[in-house]
Amino acid sequence: MSIPSTQPSSARRRQTIVATTIGNGLEFFDFTVYGFLALVIGKLFFPTFNSYGQLLLTVASFGVGFVMRPLGGIVIGAYADRAGRKKAMTLTIFLMALGCALIAFTPTYAAIGVAAPIVIVLARLIQGFSAGGEVGASTTLLVEHATPANRGYMASWQFASQGLGVMLGAIVVGALTFSLTPEAMQSWGWRVPFIIGMLIAPVGMYIRRHLEESLHISPEQAAAPRESSLKIVCTQHGKTVLAAILAIVGGTTAAYVVTFYMPTYAVRELGLTPSVALFGAALTGLLSFALAPFVGKLSDIVGRKTLIFWSRIVMAILIYPGFLWLNASPTPLVLFVVLGVFSVGLVVQTVPGITMLPEMFPKRVRASGMSLVYSVGVALFGGFAPFISTWLVNATGSKLAPAWYLVAMTVISLFGLIWLRDHTGRDIDAADAHAPA
Repeated sequence: MSIPSTQPSSARRRQTIVATTIGNGLEFFDFTVYGFLALVIGKLFFPTFNSYGQLLLTVASFGVGFVMRPLGGIVIGAYADRAGRKKAMTLTIFLMALGCALIAFTPTYAAIGVAAPIVIVLARLIQGFSAGGEVGASTTLLVEHATPANRGYMASWQFASQGLGVMLGAIVVGALTFSLTPEAMQSWGWRVPFIIGMLIAPVGMYIRRHLEESLHISPEQAAAPRESSLKIVCTQHGKTVLAAILAIVGGTTAAYVVTFYMPTYAVRELGLTPSVALFGAALTGLLSFALAPFVGKLSDIVGRKTLIFWSRIVMAILIYPGFLWLNASPTPLVLFVVLGVFSVGLVVQTVPGITMLPEMFPKRVRASGMSLVYSVGVALFGGFAPFISTWLVNATGSKLAPAWYLVAMTVISLFGLIWLRDHTGRDIDAADAHAPA
């Protein structure tokens, strides 16, 4: 059921924010709890390896989900540009729930042997395909319900909803870890978050029935043959795509190191308890959820590129001292302070970054362009960031190696930012909005 068009635009925007935030938050809950359960899943599905091998294979299977993101972004992004944002977002919810169900009910390696990790990898591929289309469709919908003066605020709810999903995932896994014995957690407790995640299908689909479509296609337009949206994006906006992928390297690497690798790092390298590590992850989710709308409003005032540039400079300066302090004094308080500072820097650079992506493309290919850039950037640099960080610690013998990796990616991303046009305050649907700079 769509919202009546006679309602005030502000009311429609509020309902769009609520529906998108809840639905997207549920999606990210499903996708991210796997990362919080890396140590448990490693023991159950990769038992023939030593503890390092188990962890490496588990974070690799976490990263495998990102391999399918570009394909999901291309396919679902094109579907969103052809059939509408709303239908694409409903499809992603169903696929994410399917992946959760596979993980929740797959027997362990002890029961079915090598088939167990194969099914887990298949489930992660399905979830990655879903996530690749979800971000593009939902962010595009938010941006298209905004005015030129509040697009940053509207798009900020995409990142806020990611923080909500991460926070809920960390709380659920943390509560189970704290209340269950290690034996119970390995026996059945680890399955509970994925069973909860299956609720995304009925809840998310119900919520999204009330969204108003932002792409209006006439019957004549729907029946007419049209050129591939992927072809249009790559041939007419190829330079923008390449620059944008490079520009999001810093934000996506920081997101997956800070949010998903740090809890494992805190337990394995610093000797902190899983409950403390998961509380730290919940803190990052809370800060993302709470601060994102304010940063979005700020980006509408000062501009996207200004916020991204200076936040990354500050982040690059603080990363190494933060890791150094954490290793010198591995206490819960220090962990929370370091994660808190990193999380603020992450929000300030990511919110304007995720707003810029759909602003770069014309409406007819906006979801496709946004999905392609985001999913490729996250697949190449974000999803495997925990894997690379784990490998670097083992290969170099230095617990500070992830800091240097994160600094390098943050600095490199600044070069892509230089080539992007800032559309803050402009009408992105104007005829000349996306002409070559």
